[in-house]
Amino acid sequence: MSYRVILADDEADVVEVIKQKVDWESLGYEEPLTASNGLEVMEKAESFKPDVVLTDIKMPFMDGLTLARNLKDLYPDIRIIIFSGFDEFDYAREAVHLEAEEYLLKPVNLTELTEIFDRIRKRLDAERDRRQNAEQLEAYYMQALPVLRENFLSSLVQGNVPASELEQYLQECRMELNGPLYCIVVFHVSSSLLPEGKSSVLANLSVRALAEEKFSYPLFNYLGNTVMLVETDSEDLVQLADACDKFCRLAESVCSVVVTAGIGSPVESLADVSLSYEGARTAVSYRVIYGRKKAISITEIDPAAGSDVMQEADLKDVFKRIKIDDGNSMESHVSKFLSARLKEVGSAQAYHLFVMDVVGELCRFARNNRLDMTEIFGRDEDIYNDIQHLPQDDLCNWMTGVCSKMEESLTEKRNDTTRTFVEKAKDYVAENYGNPDITIASVCEYLNVSSAYFSTVFKKETGKTFISYLTDYRMEKAVEMLIEGDEKTYVVASAVGYTDPNYFSYVFRRQFGMSPSKYKAQKK
Repeated sequence: MSYRVILADDEADVVEVIKQKVDWESLGYEEPLTASNGLEVMEKAESFKPDVVLTDIKMPFMDGLTLARNLKDLYPDIRIIIFSGFDEFDYAREAVHLEAEEYLLKPVNLTELTEIFDRIRKRLDAERDRRQNAEQLEAYYMQALPVLRENFLSSLVQGNVPASELEQYLQECRMELNGPLYCIVVFHVSSSLLPEGKSSVLANLSVRALAEEKFSYPLFNYLGNTVMLVETDSEDLVQLADACDKFCRLAESVCSVVVTAGIGSPVESLADVSLSYEGARTAVSYRVIYGRKKAISITEIDPAAGSDVMQEADLKDVFKRIKIDDGNSMESHVSKFLSARLKEVGSAQAYHLFVMDVVGELCRFARNNRLDMTEIFGRDEDIYNDIQHLPQDDLCNWMTGVCSKMEESLTEKRNDTTRTFVEKAKDYVAENYGNPDITIASVCEYLNVSSAYFSTVFKKETGKTFISYLTDYRMEKAVEMLIEGDEKTYVVASAVGYTDPNYFSYVFRRQFGMSPSKYKAQKK
């Protein structure tokens, strides 16, 4: 691994000598970038992310000590080397205060400087090794383990864990689930029946805590409910229902909440746990018939529910393809889904019911993603009546067309969101370019987004970093004022957000290859 360096000094020949004379590759560094002042270093650091900065103290626009403070604030792990022609104790003391690696006097001894960079590289290597230390990683791993298990179990009930990857996930989460059967229990708290002043969040937390006390099975939170994954066999299902029923009564007396336990059908493979979860959710919905404060097992009230009811999980690959292009055609996903499901359909009536379920799931997906139903399905008032009589090939074509329209709509919505996001940032620049305090932080606060996300999206859409865009915009406005308004340089500098006219002239010269006054004279 190579480390990154920026060399900063307003004397260009000094940094060029250091850049050319030091064997950076053998020391473990990339070829350095150079800068002539602290502000230029800050601009380059935004995208270059240096590990080490060698800076002179006395530089225009931003001195070395100010630069060191700013760099340390943004990048606490950065290494600073300070060098100067001024042998003054105050400078050295400030450098130590800023946790500088070294303080050197000019003229720089290249042998000594090479040794310093070598020592810093060894420290960086040691820091990297320390972070990769097995014991340290184990400690971090153990801290993260509850979250890993929660995420794994949530993905399991969503049907997002392929059977081929189950063993790997179990090892990573340090879980042993040996069956032979697996069953999901959903503990649902009736929010409408909570005691006055008790929030649903606290109610669910209290139920989760009580369940952890009474059961030894894995528990996790999913979609506002406490969910339990049970290892069982066919003989234990009745005892499970009894235990859950007892728990519901206990929850009422201990937690003062009304809990319904929905128990899904048992499955033989962990990869099919999502089906048991859907059955458990369906069981909970039967509380309007069988009453709350009890356990309801789907296998007891509707033994066929697990096999005959259309599950949204069956369409997960199609829905994933609508949201993200995985390289396969939409038609191949739809055809695969229909071929697999229609094998189970044995009569014309069952076919019609299946088609109705498919249409219902597609409509639900469209509504959940706030798509225009008329745009997707057309203005036909009775979709079911027209579609349920289509043969399989025609059904595949119809469904492929609908899914393709959904994909186009979602893509357009994402693009519109991104464009709006970037346009708001551009509008912010247009309204505030004269403010010298405009920064990435200020625009991110305005947009209510993280700087990392903002920087990624902005550069992707514009091809520039935000700082580069801001500088270009300010220079465009500066040119307008110089030529059309015939303003003085210091007036233009202040108007476009530069408090230091000298630094404005420096940036202008870097942008156009000449000073503002010369540029103005040539354009007249």
